[in-house]
Amino acid sequence: MAKLNAKNQDALLTVLQDGSLELVGLLPWGSNYTFLVDVCHQEVKLPAVYKPRKGERPLWDFPRGTLCQREQAAYLLSAALGWGLVPPTVLRDGPHGWGAVQAFVEHDPDQHYFTFEGRYADQLQRVVLFDVLANNADRKGGHVLLDETGRLWSIDHGICFHVEDKLRTVIWDFAGEVIPADLLADLAQLQASLADGTDGRVVAMQQMLSRQELRALQQRLALLLANPVFPRPGPGRHYPWPPV
Repeated sequence: MAKLNAKNQDALLTVLQDGSLELVGLLPWGSNYTFLVDVCHQEVKLPAVYKPRKGERPLWDFPRGTLCQREQAAYLLSAALGWGLVPPTVLRDGPHGWGAVQAFVEHDPDQHYFTFEGRYADQLQRVVLFDVLANNADRKGGHVLLDETGRLWSIDHGICFHVEDKLRTVIWDFAGEVIPADLLADLAQLQASLADGTDGRVVAMQQMLSRQELRALQQRLALLLANPVFPRPGPGRHYPWPPV
């Protein structure tokens, strides 16, 4: 059984895209139908999470049937930044139709953002900036997973990339702090990639989102670069519920 790690993500994309999907069971949490599957390709078997489009609960503020595309766009955004926060994710057909298939992160479910107690600050800063860019409307503490190597992974991005301000997160640790120079350099490189269209991951991401959503992403990025501090929560609802 193959495991996800920081070094094998490209190889796992091939497995996820080309392998056969075997249903293991329905995952009991979440408002949309989500399945644990085994993806088998040649001699490799990989556990993954399958979110079929047909299992998406309609939302009043997001176009119907687009949540799986947003999962894929989140992976591509993370990859284009060079941060590798989101596990390898593909869009493909499966036992219940078209949907997102994402490599499963082996983790301790009792470990999450609220148990980190000030650890992993460098990684959490990337999560915060990623959520601002993606306009993540549901960053719960349980959506940040810690694997056995001490690496953080970010999951559940179906309600991201809205054109209106939807940022809701439990991670406000760095509000008002200056964004480190290395992270600003990554943001600047992303801005250049969005402008010149030479990065294949950016091109693929652009195919997942509407023109208005892409324009809003570019505007959020420009604001971060123009005012390089971690944002503070504003008026209104900026925390998800439940928090875990």
